[in-house]
Amino acid sequence: MSRSVLQPAWDYLRQNHESTLRSPLFPVLLSVSTYLLLILFYTMLDLLAPTWPIIRRYQIHPDHTVTWSSIGNTLALTTYNHLLYIFPAAVGQWLWRPPVPLPSEAPSLAAFLLGIVGCTVIFDFQYYLWHLLHHRVSWLYSTFHAIHHQYRQPFSLVTEYLSGWELFSVGFWTTVDPVLLQCHCLTGWAFMIFNVWVSTEDHCGYDFPWAMHRLVPFGLWGGVLRHDIHHLHPGTNFAPFFTHWDCLYYLFLLHSFCCYFFTQSHERFLTNSTE
Repeated sequence: MSRSVLQPAWDYLRQNHESTLRSPLFPVLLSVSTYLLLILFYTMLDLLAPTWPIIRRYQIHPDHTVTWSSIGNTLALTTYNHLLYIFPAAVGQWLWRPPVPLPSEAPSLAAFLLGIVGCTVIFDFQYYLWHLLHHRVSWLYSTFHAIHHQYRQPFSLVTEYLSGWELFSVGFWTTVDPVLLQCHCLTGWAFMIFNVWVSTEDHCGYDFPWAMHRLVPFGLWGGVLRHDIHHLHPGTNFAPFFTHWDCLYYLFLLHSFCCYFFTQSHERFLTNSTE
């Protein structure tokens, strides 16, 4: 059996940080710290953009300025959610969940990459269904999802400007999907980082050359532009990452409209014929 190219890095992590990696708190700390680093980066850009044309040129809405009031409002809810939901869940895992066993072998590079892609595809489908349902059922929208749409021109801190139920759903799928696919723990952690990264990018308000929708070919990845449209027009673009579910949904709507149109036309034709 050939040695994985990830084995040296995995050996280093196990030998030097085993107690940290085995802690049930580690995935929570990994996700939260990744998110904090990303919003710090994008918030700095938001504050510099009004006076730095080199940054403003990549803004989707260059005439829109992110204010300190908006930053404080979104940061307050994010802090509230983390203290009320994330922190107790992390403490619960620390108290009742046993330390995570660390396998001696690292995943192969192929298994590592395919695991991240597989988890992303499953998460995309799960959140698509959740998102579509919470837009189509008015009670669900007003109770759980409307708060996320208070900002029609999103910025990075809007990523987790969520209700507790939505935050729980996203966190649950991010945690469970690598388990369902029986991924190596290293793959699961990488998926968490990737998921936070692309979710924050979807809300960042910048269309950079390295944005995911520019890297993934054939228009398969929606990215920040499509999600920005969703915040402007909430009845569109429900999928968080990929585009195929929205395309299928629009085809279904087109088919339903055509069926309705031809049915009505046929009924009118029959009515006129009998008169």
